[in-house]
Amino acid sequence: MKKVLIPTKLNPAVKAMLENTGQYTVVLQEGDLAALAQQHADAYALIVRSEKVVPEIIDLLPQLKVIVRAGSGYDNINTKYARKKGIDVMTTPGANSNAVAEEVVALMLADARHVVAGDVSCRAGKWEKSKFMGREIAGKTVGIVGLGFIGQLVAKRLSGFDVTLIGFDPVISQEKSKALGVELVDLPTLFERADYITLHVPENEATRGMVNAALLAKCKKGATLINCARAGVINEQDLRAAKPAKLLRFLNDVYPKDAEGPKTVSDIADIMLPHLGASTHEANTKAATDAAAELIEFDEKGVSTYIVNRDIPAGLDAAYGELAFTLAKLCRQMIGADNKPKLIETSFYGSLKPFGKWLLAPVVAALSADFDRSMDYPAAVKYLREMGVDYDDRATDEGKGFGNSITLDLTASTGPDTLVRTSIRGTVTEGVLMISRINDFQGLYFEPRGHTCVFVYQDRPGVLARISAALAQAGVNIDDVRNPHDSKGEKSIAIIKVNQAVAPAVLAQIAAEIEATTQFCIAL
Repeated sequence: MKKVLIPTKLNPAVKAMLENTGQYTVVLQEGDLAALAQQHADAYALIVRSEKVVPEIIDLLPQLKVIVRAGSGYDNINTKYARKKGIDVMTTPGANSNAVAEEVVALMLADARHVVAGDVSCRAGKWEKSKFMGREIAGKTVGIVGLGFIGQLVAKRLSGFDVTLIGFDPVISQEKSKALGVELVDLPTLFERADYITLHVPENEATRGMVNAALLAKCKKGATLINCARAGVINEQDLRAAKPAKLLRFLNDVYPKDAEGPKTVSDIADIMLPHLGASTHEANTKAATDAAAELIEFDEKGVSTYIVNRDIPAGLDAAYGELAFTLAKLCRQMIGADNKPKLIETSFYGSLKPFGKWLLAPVVAALSADFDRSMDYPAAVKYLREMGVDYDDRATDEGKGFGNSITLDLTASTGPDTLVRTSIRGTVTEGVLMISRINDFQGLYFEPRGHTCVFVYQDRPGVLARISAALAQAGVNIDDVRNPHDSKGEKSIAIIKVNQAVAPAVLAQIAAEIEATTQFCIAL
């Protein structure tokens, strides 16, 4: 019998499901994790919610093989240390999605109709009807930042409120968003148009502080910002500065730490909740049953879909995972950051073919901050399906002599009936990533590392000199250049590695001067 330790308040269904298999003995006991770990040092699996699973806890459980987080986030678990100890960490994505989506609607309604303040006033014996004049949600524009599981459910839950739905997401297809009734726009446009802005993105390097002064300055006066995602996606000081000038409303359910004590946003939040997004009986039950089902399927069938700290397969150089990630980042920029992916096609050559499924996850992670690169192939395919993006792993012709290389093609829609496609090939040489081809520009062999600017333009003399002069005038030093023509000799690509980030205004100036058809700067 395998012992499963559950030191948290989780629906007893998890215990019943596991014990009914006849394979597990379950300790479901809320309490101090360290003390319980010492008492049950023979535990095979650990199921937690928000409990901190730090190295010291892991060391108290020498027989531990699996940690299941009954929820989607897992920043409370030291996944790297768990991997070092040979422990798989799994999550239950989607278990809390509906609960969070409904909480967003609840906050919108509570704020619009002064439910909290009205209750306090009425209980005090007052009758302040004129003071609590509210507003209706019908007829308003709601902007949804992030159209993953939760964002899509928010759109569905609001569909009956007679609102206009707009959304921002770098991956979701035009077809999928149309089916949801959501008009896709860029982030600045969303902040300009929306009466309500609700955030549904993870907190990571790409999203931390994304709601900043520049975006808040675009808000309508009286707009409402709702954060049931992660505290760090909002620059708190910028919101504090913008709120009085824009008369913004701020409804919040997330904090840097889930703990008692003063909250730094208490002076700017119009409604504050103690991270109640997942706190429903239904979500608790679903998280419990999902956790049990995942552990059973993992043990009985080897299903590893929701493992978030996968190890690199034996025989695969970790550099190829970085290559797949980098190729996707470059494809995303080449195709246009605002265009919506429709089809991903991969070709894995040489000894990489057996690892094609493993390598899809870093491709998807590069396209969306909402997908963790440590998840596996079924999770990646499921995510693409949810976002309306097709995937094809193509057969390869080893006679082409590409060695161990990856070709990634990305097709996106630029409008209702218009598609654009880009194709990039790369390899690893002596441990160094190399990009060998971008579209019809062959023999590039540049190392995708550091700050890199890319321009595609009609081939003619003197263009590279004009780019160099503009960069020099901006105080930017050039470290390396690749500047080939395409096979027809009609277009050129300038790939310029520089010593620092290039300001958007400088990039725009150069692009206008040389009449570039593609231009971007990226940190690789």
